[in-house]
Amino acid sequence: MPAAGPGRYRWRIVALLFMATTINYIDRQVLSFTMLDEPFRKEMLDLAPDAVLTEADQNRFKIEYGYVDAAFKFAYAAGFLVMGWLADRLGTRRGFSLGILIWSLAGTATAFIGSLGSLKWARALLGLGEAANFPSSIKTVAEWFPKHEHSFASGLFNAGANAGIILTAAGIPWLTAQYGWRASFLATGILGFLLLILWRVFYQTPEQSGASQAELDYIRAGQDPAPQAAAIPWRKLLGYRQTWVFITGKFLADPIWWLYLSWLPDFFNSGESLGQKLDLKTVGIPFLVIYIVSDLGSIFFGWLATRFMERGWSMNRARKTTMLLCALAVTPMYFASTTHSLYLAVGLIALAAAAHQGWSANMYSIASGLFPRNAVASVTGIGGMAGALGGVILAAYAGVIRVQFGYLPLFVLAGSTYLLALGIIQLLAPKLTPVQPGSPA
Repeated sequence: MPAAGPGRYRWRIVALLFMATTINYIDRQVLSFTMLDEPFRKEMLDLAPDAVLTEADQNRFKIEYGYVDAAFKFAYAAGFLVMGWLADRLGTRRGFSLGILIWSLAGTATAFIGSLGSLKWARALLGLGEAANFPSSIKTVAEWFPKHEHSFASGLFNAGANAGIILTAAGIPWLTAQYGWRASFLATGILGFLLLILWRVFYQTPEQSGASQAELDYIRAGQDPAPQAAAIPWRKLLGYRQTWVFITGKFLADPIWWLYLSWLPDFFNSGESLGQKLDLKTVGIPFLVIYIVSDLGSIFFGWLATRFMERGWSMNRARKTTMLLCALAVTPMYFASTTHSLYLAVGLIALAAAAHQGWSANMYSIASGLFPRNAVASVTGIGGMAGALGGVILAAYAGVIRVQFGYLPLFVLAGSTYLLALGIIQLLAPKLTPVQPGSPA
């Protein structure tokens, strides 16, 4: 762990961001578990409660589920631009509050839908609001931490994604089985409103907080000078190679993470190669393993890049070396679609998920390390939009690919994308140099 520096108030802020990310992922992940519930599938397909789900019905649901997933990601992509822009202009406290309010309303409203059409609209609204989480969180890290601590702080709050999935896997199957799928959406939606209250009560900028003067001096000493007052327009940001580095890393890697979130429950429930199939009551167990390991990966790879820089490595060398290790760790992923062993499949997917989270933590740190603080949320929003658009493309075809060809093509894609992304990043920016405020694109 990096040196704590004078004072520890900034780590309380990371704890708040961790909580926000956890609840964000609980709200988005609940659908991938309730989709295994037969009453839910029947209602979405407009079938009678006592109807028998045929194989054709199951395949139709999986294809339609892919389109619902694409609707969420399309709105999420648009939301990244809007919410990143709002975070830079309204400030983190107000901009993030708006996003939390929107996603909490959408999550709660999902408990009252009755068709695939209304489910698409509810998930789209959820995506719009949930897009606020990462631009706001990365901007918060840029405001609250010196640069050499960015990747570790990002790795800590980013671990909330895995914590949210773990809690969802542990609780939602039981809640759905006991009280029905509507109770699951209602309960998780309410969590967002509780988060909104906590955020409004406890979050302040460093100058308005209870941080000591020594800690404030420590934070500012490790940051760039105060940014120019005017925000940098998107058209200028798109002229920087550094922006395209972030766009590339998100566009190619984020869809793979979305693939895990959306389709792993179905893979464990109906994957052709697996010798043991899991149902709604047992599918949560491998998720506990996968995302605990993934949490450790987020923290470890965030720490590793920070450790490299503390040893005197340049940001360019530290980030790219860490991301290469992450990319290599994902490559065995495709074997998970061919093995008969449930345990081997869980292990390979856990390793890949851990590596993805390490990749993600370092990508976010690239954004906060290369851009002035008044542009961080906007750049994160642009990159997040690119990642979500990549997710839209994959989601639109994932259901069809899964029905016609199984999981092998999807897992082969998952195992090769990160190395491709790193190669393009190296071509775009052989050296990662920060953008200087006021410099031409």
